[in-house]
Amino acid sequence: MESTEKNTKRFPLMALRGITVFPRMSMSFDVERKASVAAVEAASNEGRRIFLVTQRDVLVEEPDDRDLYKMGTICVLKQFIRTPDGVRVMVEGLCRARLEETFRFGDLVYAEVTELPETAQEARGARAQGLLRNAVSLFEEYLEIAGNPSPETLISLTMRNEPGYTADYIAQNAALKYTEKQQVLETVDRTKRLRAVCALLAREVEVLGIEKELNEKVYGSMIRDQKNNVLREQMRVIQSELGEDDVSETDEYRAKIRALKLQPEIEDKLLKETDRLAKQPFGSAEGAVLRGYLDTCLELPWNKTTKERNDIAEARRILDRDHYGLDKVKERVIEFLAVRQLAPDVKGGILCLVGPPGVGKTSIAYSIARATNRKMARMSLGGVHDEAEIRGHRKTYIGAMPGRIIAAVKQAGSMNPVILLDEIDKLADDYHGSPASALLEALDPEQNTTFRDHYLEMPFDLSRVLFITTANNPDTIPPALLDRMEVIDVPSYTDEEKLQIARRHLLPKQRKKHGLDGRMLRVSDNVIREIIAGWTRESGVRQLERELAALCRKTAAVVAEKTADSVTVKAGELEKWLGVRRYKPETMTGRDEVGLVHGLAWTAVGGELLNVEAIAVDGSGKLELTGNLGDVMKESARTAVSYIRSRCDVLGVDKDFYKTKDIHLHFPEGAVPKDGPSAGITITVAVVSALTGAPVRSDVAMTGEIMLNGRIIPIGGLKEKTMAALRYGMKTVVIPAENASDLAEIDQTVRAALDFVLVSSADEVFDLVMDLPEKQQAEPEKKREKRRAAAKSAAPAPMRQ
Repeated sequence: MESTEKNTKRFPLMALRGITVFPRMSMSFDVERKASVAAVEAASNEGRRIFLVTQRDVLVEEPDDRDLYKMGTICVLKQFIRTPDGVRVMVEGLCRARLEETFRFGDLVYAEVTELPETAQEARGARAQGLLRNAVSLFEEYLEIAGNPSPETLISLTMRNEPGYTADYIAQNAALKYTEKQQVLETVDRTKRLRAVCALLAREVEVLGIEKELNEKVYGSMIRDQKNNVLREQMRVIQSELGEDDVSETDEYRAKIRALKLQPEIEDKLLKETDRLAKQPFGSAEGAVLRGYLDTCLELPWNKTTKERNDIAEARRILDRDHYGLDKVKERVIEFLAVRQLAPDVKGGILCLVGPPGVGKTSIAYSIARATNRKMARMSLGGVHDEAEIRGHRKTYIGAMPGRIIAAVKQAGSMNPVILLDEIDKLADDYHGSPASALLEALDPEQNTTFRDHYLEMPFDLSRVLFITTANNPDTIPPALLDRMEVIDVPSYTDEEKLQIARRHLLPKQRKKHGLDGRMLRVSDNVIREIIAGWTRESGVRQLERELAALCRKTAAVVAEKTADSVTVKAGELEKWLGVRRYKPETMTGRDEVGLVHGLAWTAVGGELLNVEAIAVDGSGKLELTGNLGDVMKESARTAVSYIRSRCDVLGVDKDFYKTKDIHLHFPEGAVPKDGPSAGITITVAVVSALTGAPVRSDVAMTGEIMLNGRIIPIGGLKEKTMAALRYGMKTVVIPAENASDLAEIDQTVRAALDFVLVSSADEVFDLVMDLPEKQQAEPEKKREKRRAAAKSAAPAPMRQ
């Protein structure tokens, strides 16, 4: 120890981590750091005086001046004992001191400090006495809550009657943070120091009181649970002695719930409902509701999954075996399996198969389930109008049950099934809510991990479910719901595809169903073609299957009556087996007629030929429209008339026809509603033919929406429309030039049989389908041939397997 000229003293310095030593207080602690051990050894050789100061951050291993507080304590080294890990020391504080400067000699650090001695001074005055008593009272309350009251300590504090000593003693022995103790150490004024200690102690008493209250509640709950367990065990022993050692119902539920190893939230919910059941009297209505709820929840496949098949070759074989054609759908399934093979944790998808009735949308879903080795569950949404059908009812209602989605998962028995939502476009809304809106959460991969059914009242993971929906018309599906699904078009079948489906699938299926084999009933391809042409008119194959079933029934009757051992159906003799031919072959008259134009229309069951008839008679300029037309088609007729009025000079039409002629447009089959803009060019050609008397070619069909300037804009449903043109014997089809890219989707059979002409204006159509004697600026034949060549050179359609 040395004295300097500035009335300071120099002592070995030891930095403390998380510890504060107060004057006139003793403390023991372990010393391990090299610098601290060096300070202890130096102090033992230099008057046993050492300066202890707390470092600001306990994580700093080698602190410098910036890491140390400026206020510390000069202590006397009472005792130190060497241990294998360092030194165990006991110190006693002498007085406060302010750190002025440090000096480092290797590991040893000396501190130059200014002493701040404090003499004993009793509390004087009523205010000081009140503050002192308040501090002692708070410390007594603190010790009682902490569980270690010491009457001797409280008596000594009261007898000494020193504010400074009392503040330091309380700060040393209370469980305060080292930063708070440092604040007390740095407060030199006795009264301020005692007031600060009182504030800290009051806060600590409040915190300890809350902690004690919580501990008592937890301990009380544990005591109650232990008591209940002891009582239950005693009941089991008594029941065992009486021969009634059956396990109680609630214990069975608890064992089943714990065996499922569910998420904590779900397990706690089910155990809570089990506890409620245990409190219900036998035979109560509430008990029956709880039993039904628990049974339903325990029957769900919480942790059950099927091992998915990611073998792409096997999946392709299954899809090809079950369905002919449908290459786009099959390719999408193969892509799905390929992604699953590379990323097994990918979430389930939502596919929407859109197409006319009877094309195999539902059976495709079953094939997908077989190809992926998933369980299958189907739920029909046609006519569903209650939101509770989707999300279930609250279990408080009588007869409540889960919604259809949870019921489908339960039926499938696994967490990764294929769920088919059939006829999703047939959902209805009423005052019960919107089922389509209820499906938004279930069909969103980002939300359905925590799908909540109203009956279950807890999250259920639907992310591993592969949802497949079917629809005939996507226009009736709400946009928000349609946006969550990947739409895959399932197109109509061509006659050749129907032949292959009948030969490979339908006929063998019906033979087996009616107990026949290939020897008992022989049907050639020509017979099947004749059935397709004369007894069916559909986009799918349902009616074709019915007609084949009728053939099988007739054959079964012949064989059962032993009239013959086998039946061979020949072409041209079908009427004696299937009755009168339903659809006569479409024959063209062979002559071009005035005012009769063949249009093309899309329907829900495929394409149809739409004839448009027009006549012009003397009158006052009225436009008559008949044939059960919609508003859009009526607007197309008015647009056509306005366009013709603007082109009278070019078309050779009387300029005053809108005043002197009445035009009547008729669309046959008036019982069938018709609407849409794609008949615009058909109507225009019919009206021009009627006004000019020029006949229209009978082997040409056309489609396209017309604008006021005569431009023809693209339309939809081209594939179905071209199939109808082929079926009705057309030779040439006129389509908008902007639909050229859609030619790649048309079947090769249709493309080879029809001559496609791409047009962009009405004038090009007039040149093609009729001869206007007074028409100016006629298009050269070379230009016409160029358009036909452009249609034929469009990208070829994919080959069907």
